[in-house]
Formats: sequence, structure tokens, C-alpha cells
Amino acid sequence: MSSSAKGNNTTFKKSQQVVYPLQGVGQVKEIVEMDFKGEKTLYYVIYLPVSDMTVKIPVDRAEEHGIRAIVPKEEAETALDLFSQEFEPVSADWKMRYQMNLDLLKKGSIHDIASVVRTLYTRKKVKELPIMERKLYDSALQLLVDEVSFSLGLKTKEVEELVFSKLEVDAGEEDETDDIVPDDEDIEDDE
Repeated sequence: MSSSAKGNNTTFKKSQQVVYPLQGVGQVKEIVEMDFKGEKTLYYVIYLPVSDMTVKIPVDRAEEHGIRAIVPKEEAETALDLFSQEFEPVSADWKMRYQMNLDLLKKGSIHDIASVVRTLYTRKKVKELPIMERKLYDSALQLLVDEVSFSLGLKTKEVEELVFSKLEVDAGEEDETDDIVPDDEDIEDDE
């Protein structure tokens, strides 16, 4: 029942990598026509390797589900640069924080995903995350790493190292500025 001829008018093509928010990065394996309530409907058949799961999403509802193409290289780099930007502290109430981050992940943009990773990583450095937030953090991190690796053409391990080095450098810079004593700078200038 595969319908590759029908697939010519679809947003995504067979073998294209796509992002499915909250699920992961997957590949369109095929575009098929199936009966649904007596009507012929086109579906994307998407394989998600992170969960070893295949999902079928109606072509005309893919955008509603947040399915989108992998971002271009420049956008992936911009998302990683987000780690070095200042951001407002989030609520100490983990339930409010969880809902806020879950809503961001559902939006599905790479910038929203990076924001969730940064927020929860920073929070994790202060205090251990509750189980639900830890799962959310792990999902967001996996999604970010997978998408950036496809976008930049790097291995996932390399992207993980890049993400953590950027997160650590930025966290380290904050720590260093807290430790600076103005008198030390004045002494060095006098010499």
C-alpha cells in the first residue's frame, strides 16, 4: 500500500530525517495510504531509533503534532550558543518548572529544546532533580544531541561532548565571576 507517487505533494519525503517533539529524531521510512473511517488518508511512517518505535502520523496533521525537518547548521549552532546567554532563574517549585519545560518541549523548536536543557542542567547542578524532571531533562538532551548531530554532520558522542563543554564553560564562567574580588584586579594593575 505504499504510495510514493502521492508522497510527491507532502512536506517530508521518504528517508528524510525529522524531529518529533517529545519522541525524538526519526526517519520517514515511507508514506502510505490507509483507510481511516472509510476515507483514504496519507500517513508518514516514521521510525524513531531512540525508542525503537515506528509511528504513523497523518500527513495533514503532521504540523499539528509538531513534526518538523532537522534545522540547518546555522540554526543548530545558534541553539548551542544559547547556553552562553543570560537567563532568568526559574521557579524553585519543581511542578511549575516541569510544566513550563514540558510546554517548551511540546513547542519543539531547537531553541526551546536547548533552553530546557540549559535550565534543567543548571538546576541539576544546584540540587538533584525529581524523577519526572530528570526524565524530561534526559529526553530534551537526547533530542538536542540527535538533532544537532544530524544538522552538523557529527557523531552523537562528539555533540554530547560539545554540549557539556559549552554548559560547563558557561557554568564555570559564572562561578569565576562570583569569585572575583575587586581588590585583586587593582593590585595587578598597580604592578
